[in-house]
Amino acid sequence: MKNTAQAVVIGGGVHGCSVAYNLARKGMRDVVLLEKDYIASGATGRCAAGIRHQFGTEINCLLMKEGMEILENLDEELGWNRSLEITHGGYIWLAYSESQAEQLRQNIKLQNSLGIEDSRFLSPEEIKDIVPKLNIEGVVGGSFNPRDGHANPFQVTYAYAAAARKLGVDINTYTEVTGIEILSPGNFRVRTTAGTIDTPVIVNCAGAYGRRLSAMVGLDVPVYPERHQIFVTEPVEYFLPCMVLSSQHGTYFKQNPNGTILMGVGDPEHEPKEFNTDASWRFLEDAVKKFVFHLPAIKNVRIVRHWAGLYDMTPDSQAIIGATPVEGFYLDLGWSGHGFQMGPIIGLLLAELITEGKCHLPIEILNLHRYETGELVYEPACV
Repeated sequence: MKNTAQAVVIGGGVHGCSVAYNLARKGMRDVVLLEKDYIASGATGRCAAGIRHQFGTEINCLLMKEGMEILENLDEELGWNRSLEITHGGYIWLAYSESQAEQLRQNIKLQNSLGIEDSRFLSPEEIKDIVPKLNIEGVVGGSFNPRDGHANPFQVTYAYAAAARKLGVDINTYTEVTGIEILSPGNFRVRTTAGTIDTPVIVNCAGAYGRRLSAMVGLDVPVYPERHQIFVTEPVEYFLPCMVLSSQHGTYFKQNPNGTILMGVGDPEHEPKEFNTDASWRFLEDAVKKFVFHLPAIKNVRIVRHWAGLYDMTPDSQAIIGATPVEGFYLDLGWSGHGFQMGPIIGLLLAELITEGKCHLPIEILNLHRYETGELVYEPACV
């Protein structure tokens, strides 16, 4: 491992690999990436891997409008000769009350105003036309964008890592950061299980573990872990062309190309706010009841796999991105469940900010300082 670098990126998920690649693409030829386990071993490799335009804040809509374009051309940009498995079956976001429907309509109005023209509101009957097996009892409508979809999180992350290596990035797996010393303003010594690295720039992409790393340089970053769990069924005949979400039930589910069905349930009230990635029986009991409610026609399908991962949550369910009061220390944390899809665009924007001092989208609204001023940016479209 090198003992000096122009920049050290901590975290080997999609964000860390994207940041490292984009820094190198911007001309940094001495970038080091540190990952305490293997590439995509954390939240990236445990996520549902959805990609969507349907957000309720301007900044997230702008990020994904451009981010989707990057994703759609990413294999060509990175020279990746395997499939990234990008599909565009759409997202349907269900409303079970007039207040939920009104929030979705407001989201659609915002999306349309920003050039995301495919987002529209559907009646229960229109939803049933798209997903005939869906139980629409209690549904008053829903939002839909047919360009939303899915990508393979491992392939996307591996593609970034491979492209970064070609540009000279030194990727170190199974290398844990144990301490960070500020030698002088804008100069750090990063201590790891494999030695030390001196650098003027650190980018913290460590997800739920990012608060611990930030504390090493004296920053209190309001990111906390929250366990989320997913199960996958055996393959069944293809019938579900899109991702379906319900804020009412905290559920999201989709059918994979091989016929298996993936379902996740967010349960903030009961899930531990700790670094616990053990899969629980309680989740399965609750999730199966909700699964059968939504899709009663396939209630006898068998579950074949079940796992847990960590959301890196913030008080407003929004990421914390950019520079900090500690010179040279940058954050890319707190994605609250929608981070995978943002990796490509955020890697580009942070590389612009670090190498040029500014970036072309207004990510400053998501800086750390907002928690001191109380100018939080609540994202309503989270499950």
